[in-house]
Amino acid sequence: MTDALAPPGPLSDTSQRSREHRSWYFYDWANSAFVTTTATVLFGPYLTAVAESAACGEAGTPQSPCHGDLSVLGLPIAAGSVAPYAVTFATLLSAVLLPLVGAIADRTSRKRHMLAGFAWIGAAAAACMFFITGSNWALGVGLLVIATICLGSSLVVYDAVLVQIAHEDERDRVSSRGWALGYLGGGLLLAVNLAIVTLEPFGLSRGESVRVCLLSAGLWWGVWTIIPFRGLRDRPVTGAVEVTADGETPGMMRQAFGQLATTVRHARGYPQTLLFLGAYLLYNDGIQTVIYAASIFGNRELGLSEDVLIVAILMVQFLAFAGALLLGRLAERFGNISVVLASLVVWVLVVVVAGYFLPVGAVVPFFALAVAIGLVLGGSQALSRSIYSLLIPKGKEAEYFSLYQAAERGTSWFGTLAFGVAYQLTDSYRSAILVLIAFFVAGFALLAKVDMRRGIMAAGNELPARLRPEPPAPTEPGRRGGSRR
Repeated sequence: MTDALAPPGPLSDTSQRSREHRSWYFYDWANSAFVTTTATVLFGPYLTAVAESAACGEAGTPQSPCHGDLSVLGLPIAAGSVAPYAVTFATLLSAVLLPLVGAIADRTSRKRHMLAGFAWIGAAAAACMFFITGSNWALGVGLLVIATICLGSSLVVYDAVLVQIAHEDERDRVSSRGWALGYLGGGLLLAVNLAIVTLEPFGLSRGESVRVCLLSAGLWWGVWTIIPFRGLRDRPVTGAVEVTADGETPGMMRQAFGQLATTVRHARGYPQTLLFLGAYLLYNDGIQTVIYAASIFGNRELGLSEDVLIVAILMVQFLAFAGALLLGRLAERFGNISVVLASLVVWVLVVVVAGYFLPVGAVVPFFALAVAIGLVLGGSQALSRSIYSLLIPKGKEAEYFSLYQAAERGTSWFGTLAFGVAYQLTDSYRSAILVLIAFFVAGFALLAKVDMRRGIMAAGNELPARLRPEPPAPTEPGRRGGSRR
């Protein structure tokens, strides 16, 4: 690592470029531990139990559920809805803050410093979840909001770095490997946490074991972030005013928001890009909510223990590692859009089976659904990022990836809000999870209308080999293409 700026764009030396790719991969490895152990598996049920202790005096069970309410600013909130509402609030706040983060990132040559700074603040908040005990659900909500916003902010910068370090022909592969390594890293820590929660070593109680796991996820996130911070190279700013320590003024903030507004207006000239973005926001909202709700659904509706949930998510992690690579290969043959459409069909089937057919205590069928999710999870997300990178105009990659993250955060609260409201109205997690089918169906309908060839050409990018027109067949000697005089 050196503080000297690298030339704009990917490094010309193949070995140095590959080394930088590997450093970039490790931020997926770093943050996925928090996403998996904390956000996906343990924190939702744990925060729900803490909230139920505050509302009912003790955590509920499937046989004796807690139906008490908490008072938030004078409003009654069901204890079982605290966790999804907290995620909803965090994503809404992110929708306000991430556009500024993305616009500033587009104007600074110190992207790796921004990436690491947000990561380390988020990791500190994640590690402090160890101190959530008793009925202190408010501390849990506050730490979740901080960690979620910092994660989103770091990912804005992370996506912008991708276009700096990888050529167009490399981005599918680099993106897929990043996602795959992230699932592998998250899975490895989750395996360790499975042992901790299951064995409860050193005389730890179940609650103490969960808190130790939350601490480990925060530490993992922070420590492994050192690799991308040390291994990535900063590039000079192109097409924008650089942000320096002395230049971070209210005027610069207004310029940053002005840049986002300009990007939104500019994007209107790329209808296929906006069509894909709309499709992605819908089906990704469904994916993220299923991932989030799976642990709560399994624990509260099916009565599955935390160790069973960890085993299921562990299966998802390792299968997603293989699935990301597998779907990447399939995309080379059948096309990105076709593969993602097929994955959305699988997502709908998963939700239908979970909502209608999965009985209480059904461990094996729950594991079968985990297998299906794992095979399509990593690939659908990695290919979505690759597809979008082909549909954004040359020279404006960072701006458009900022829009990508900002728009995702601005709409991703619909899924968790729908899930939370459905539970509040029906008092059933089965009814709540079935609501998510609409997100996958609507996303499928929009994605099927995207014309990749037209969108890529409009953005000024090169067509992938599979989309290039077939060369004309050679004519026979003595003939001129079959024409006559």
